[in-house]
Formats: sequence, structure tokens, C-alpha cells
Amino acid sequence: MLTFLIGFIASIAHVVTGPDHLAAVTPLAIDSRKKSWMIGLGWGIGHTSGMLLIGLLFVLFKQVLPIEALSKHSEFIIGFLLIGIGTWALFRMYRRHVHGNKPHTHFHEEPHLYAHVHHHTHQISPSHEHVHEHVHSGTVRKNALTALAVGVVHGFAGFSHLFALLPSLALPTVMDSIIYVTGFAIGTLSTMVLFAFILGIVAFQSAVKNKLIFLKWFTIGGGVLAILIGIYWIWSGV
Repeated sequence: MLTFLIGFIASIAHVVTGPDHLAAVTPLAIDSRKKSWMIGLGWGIGHTSGMLLIGLLFVLFKQVLPIEALSKHSEFIIGFLLIGIGTWALFRMYRRHVHGNKPHTHFHEEPHLYAHVHHHTHQISPSHEHVHEHVHSGTVRKNALTALAVGVVHGFAGFSHLFALLPSLALPTVMDSIIYVTGFAIGTLSTMVLFAFILGIVAFQSAVKNKLIFLKWFTIGGGVLAILIGIYWIWSGV
């Protein structure tokens, strides 16, 4: 139990102290609203898989493969991915703003080929306006798959992940190592799922309660944060 708890606590510290981790998930979680926990889950699974992959490569092929060079290139990829996610969030916000300011009518003659978000406003009475906020499941699936891919690259980038797993190599038995890694994986998933869920609920409540100005700047803030941290990652790796 102590070994499991140490791995669990180490994973929380690892996730929370990595601003690039949080920045990668923030725009996707805000866009996914009530199902944002899927974004955290996808990133957590990807991140854990990437960490285990680089750890395995380091143990088995450290004399053959240029592990350090691979990790360094992964850091550059993370930087560009963060910039891409942030830019995508700002572009989505711009399109939604323009779309929301124009009266329109939808005629659906064919099945949807694209996942998108509708903001429906129903006038119930002169003094009461009801806002229905619905996110298509296709949007959430695409966001979750994006988070999964980013998580894999994230887990593969940087030797800090190897240091996070080093205690498992120093434990006396293989079972102890497995318990530590299991605790680390569960902690990573739990932390990011909770973080993404909170962001999604805040975004959802802002839309439902018609606090659209807050939602706008909340989304812009997440996108800008991802872009700035992506630029920092690229600059620091040069």
C-alpha cells in the first residue's frame, strides 16, 4: 500500500507541476463541456503509455538507440502541438462568435460529416430566455483522440519522465515495481480526469447560464496559454 501511495502521489506532483501538461488539455476540455473527463482520460492513457515506452526503450536499447535525441525531438513536437491546439481553440472561438451573431436556419438533408457545437436559444416568454448547450459526441471523440496522441508524445518527451519512473527500478521485487507503476498510472489518470472535468463543467455552466463573455475569455485564455507554453518549449529546446 505504501509503494502504491508513493507512486500515486509522485504522479500527482508530476502532472500538476508540468504547465505543458495542463495547457495541452485545457482548450480541448473547455470545448468538450460535460464530457471533458474523456479528454483527461485520453491524455492520461497516452501520457502513461508514452512514459512506459521511453522507459522500456531506455532499459532495453540505451546502448543502441539515441534515446536522448529522440526525447529532444519529442519536446519540439510537443511545442508545435501546443501551438496547434491553442490556435485551433482561438479559431473555434472566432468561428463560434461570428456564427452566433448571425441569424441562421439549418436544413439537414444529409447525415453530419463534421462534428460541431450548436448553441440553441429558445424564446419561451418576453422575460425568459432558455439556452440549450449541446456538444456533438463526434466532437468529444475527436478531442479525446487528440488528447490521447498528445499524451503519448508528452510521455515520450523529456528525461524528467524517466526520473519519475526511476524509483520503480530501485524497488526490491518486480511486484513492488509493478505496484509503483500502477499507482503512478492511476494517479496520472485521476488527476487529469479531475482537472479536465472541472474545466468542462465551468465552461458548460457558463454557456447554460448565458455568461458568454466569461466563456469567451475563458476559452481564449486556454488557447493563449497553450500557444505561449508551446513557444517556450520550442525556444528552450533550441
